Amino acid sequence: MTHDASAYGLWPLVILNSAIFIIFAFSFGKPQSRRDWRSFGAFSAFIVALFTEMYGIPLTIYLLSGWLQTRYPGVDLTSHDAGHLWSTIFGFQGNPHFNVLHILSNLFILVGFILLSAAWKVLHAAQQQHGLASTGPYAYVRHPQYVAFMAILFGFLLQWPTILTLTMFPLLILMYVRLAHAEEREARDAFGARYEAYAAATPAWLPSPIGHRPAGSKSGGVARR
Repeated sequence: MTHDASAYGLWPLVILNSAIFIIFAFSFGKPQSRRDWRSFGAFSAFIVALFTEMYGIPLTIYLLSGWLQTRYPGVDLTSHDAGHLWSTIFGFQGNPHFNVLHILSNLFILVGFILLSAAWKVLHAAQQQHGLASTGPYAYVRHPQYVAFMAILFGFLLQWPTILTLTMFPLLILMYVRLAHAEEREARDAFGARYEAYAAATPAWLPSPIGHRPAGSKSGGVARR
């Protein structure tokens, strides 16, 4: 096994990459309320944990080194490419940055940020008018911003899985679902029958198939703040 000393311990890259994605999420999501900051903080913790293992300390590689060396004796565990564990486990050959999982990862992350930005624009406009968000992503799902965060996090897991982020992911999903339920209770109190009609016509997380969307689904979505 050869040793690539430059593969890890690159703390400037940890800081730089964490800052880039956290700033992107902040600029697209525009957290304002305590609930927003809570969801944004959890997302930021996931990002820092991810890049700490990607460029700083490969804790998952260390913990799994015995199993990995036994199962994949030809893999250089000290190399950066070995950190792409799905590529190692599924036996992908060549540069892991160009395999199908990495490409899917980039698509999930890109779509997530686009959805986050589009949802914020609609929500902000609704808030300015003290009304309900009903156009754009809110015409298809009731919680597009949380869907966006989930897509981004899932994309990163496809790219670079770690024990910590794999553990954090279901906990973050649970947190986003609970926050969504809290928002819906507030929306029902604030908008009554109007929100009930919207909720009955618009799925919470996944858009309805084409041709199966109930009528009246543009009656209005929740303005959370």
